[in-house]
Amino acid sequence: MKKGLLIVLSGPSGAGKGTLLAEVRKNGFDFALSISVTTRQPRNGEVDGVNYFFKTKAEVEAMIAKGELLESEEVFGEIYGTSQKFVEAKLDEGKDVVLEIDTKGALKVKEKMPSAIMIFIVPKDLETLHSRLVGRGTETAEKIALRFGKAKEEIARAVKYDYILINDKIEDCAEQFVEIINSEKLKVAREENQQLIESFK
Repeated sequence: MKKGLLIVLSGPSGAGKGTLLAEVRKNGFDFALSISVTTRQPRNGEVDGVNYFFKTKAEVEAMIAKGELLESEEVFGEIYGTSQKFVEAKLDEGKDVVLEIDTKGALKVKEKMPSAIMIFIVPKDLETLHSRLVGRGTETAEKIALRFGKAKEEIARAVKYDYILINDKIEDCAEQFVEIINSEKLKVAREENQQLIESFK
């Protein structure tokens, strides 16, 4: 069975990561979305193993100590992380796995799994990004300013990624995303393609 690809998707808040993945899936591209491990309590309607893997702090700390998480981060006193076992199980099933994560976590994942395909998504310019953050109407001006500042920091780390997508029209962005994955699967360096070449000898 062909092994799936690990696709790491990052971008600033307001870049359209969730919208992109919804469009890609709507167009028939099948993938597994990585489910994070967290120490926080489930919210109403959240299901263990679907929205998150809900764990106690002791359990997550033990996972970190054993090196079972590809990356982890503490946010407002709660730990969030990515289970290496979950990701590798899906890849071994032949599923492509998308990990939607911030740049710091993404670079940790790349260290542990160098074959990960790193994709960064941005709007066409900073003005568009700012208007999207304001347009949500869910946050104060102070919080928007903080998010905007963080967005600039994250965009600066995009130089460490393999691909950059400009989300001007979501349909075009989704098409380019699928083109990247399809071209990656055709690379000679991939194990199954190496095996194919060997079979002709």
